[in-house]
Amino acid sequence: MKSSSNREKILTGNIRKVLISLALPIILGNAIQTIYQVVDTYWVSRLPEGEIAVAAINFVWPMIFVTMAFGIGMNIAGTSLISQFIGLNKEKDATKVAGQLVSFSFFFSVLLSIVGLLVGKRLLAFLGADGLIYTYGWEYLRTIFMGAPTMFIFFAFQSIRQGQGDTVTPMIISGITVVLNMFLDPLFMFVFDMGIAGAAWATVLAQALSAIAGLYLLFFKKRGISPRFRDLRFRGEILRDIVKIGLPAGLGQSFEGIGFMILSVFVLSFGDYTVAAFGIGNTINSLILMPAMGIGAALATVVGQNLGADQPERAARAVWESIRVSVLILGIGGIAMCIIAPYVIGIFSQKPIVIQQGTYFLRLISISMPLMGIFESFLGCFQGSGHTIMAVMMTSGRLWVLRIPLVILFKYNTSLAEKSVWYAMVLSNFLISIFGLVLFLGGRWKKRVVDEEYRTEIELE
Repeated sequence: MKSSSNREKILTGNIRKVLISLALPIILGNAIQTIYQVVDTYWVSRLPEGEIAVAAINFVWPMIFVTMAFGIGMNIAGTSLISQFIGLNKEKDATKVAGQLVSFSFFFSVLLSIVGLLVGKRLLAFLGADGLIYTYGWEYLRTIFMGAPTMFIFFAFQSIRQGQGDTVTPMIISGITVVLNMFLDPLFMFVFDMGIAGAAWATVLAQALSAIAGLYLLFFKKRGISPRFRDLRFRGEILRDIVKIGLPAGLGQSFEGIGFMILSVFVLSFGDYTVAAFGIGNTINSLILMPAMGIGAALATVVGQNLGADQPERAARAVWESIRVSVLILGIGGIAMCIIAPYVIGIFSQKPIVIQQGTYFLRLISISMPLMGIFESFLGCFQGSGHTIMAVMMTSGRLWVLRIPLVILFKYNTSLAEKSVWYAMVLSNFLISIFGLVLFLGGRWKKRVVDEEYRTEIELE
């Protein structure tokens, strides 16, 4: 089986080559997902009041992230458990975890969709959205909520494949659907005259097709981990372990999303054009971050399987290698973006104030980009080891303990204005990287979260 070949490489191969080979498809896959946002941003910017429409989408994205947070946390748990079971050479148990992950992701996402549709509109108003930002924001948000289950199912498929070291298949599926999305966006928005809601429906339809493809490969193609339909029936012991590891990760993701919502409120206080500049800059920033995020995700698999195989020192070497590669790549990318920043911002907006603010933001963030390589490496280490509380301490601490207080401090005690947010972002990234280093050197993450004698209740039937 291909999963056995991947396991051998992860446990004994050259660490740098293993990280890069696993990370490249993840990077491409993540870039493809980000291209969804870039394509939406481009076409939405062509609507009447395009800058306001772009600002509306970027204002509601933290709400979407909060909605998905707990599901993402459970998928982090699934990847950790699956990778460690494979490290233990217990693929049968990994398969049962995969079945539970799919079931949980579907039912939980349906629940979150219902809650989002019931309270999303009022929450938008509570956060200060009004006028066109409120109108456009709810049109987009409502559609994304309706399509959330398809998004969650593909996330589950992606995490199952990643846990066993297959990062190529999810990337291929994402690539096909993003090409489809590029054609659907202008079709729905302008030909069918659906406006901003058309951008959301294009994304939902493309993601639905990716979910169907993922389920087909998972259940009908016997390659690597392939659960049976009986594995979808809820099993208390397995779900308990998923929730035990995933709940802290989900809470951390949720707190992070809420923190970004509050951050968006601060940005909104500087005006609609600042929101547009922030949103455009963040979208471009996400593309630059793809290598670090991909390497961090690959690292989670490498750490998980090596801890499962009782090789903690090899796992630690993988973390240091991840940091070296990420910092180098982001350093080069950051320098390049500093040079071309105004031209890139100009693709999405012709407003001088948006170009000015977006360029300053993008250049400042690009210079500090290597810090994110360190952050993502430690995050991947703690998630792969299953010690998700450490990951929560980093993600939540960066926003709640550092970034938001720094924004308040700079906004009300300096003349930085909208730059208060930019400088708070850079300083919080620096401080949280130091904190992550302290947690890593402490070594508690080296204890694996699955037991060699683990037995699921299905085996007792």
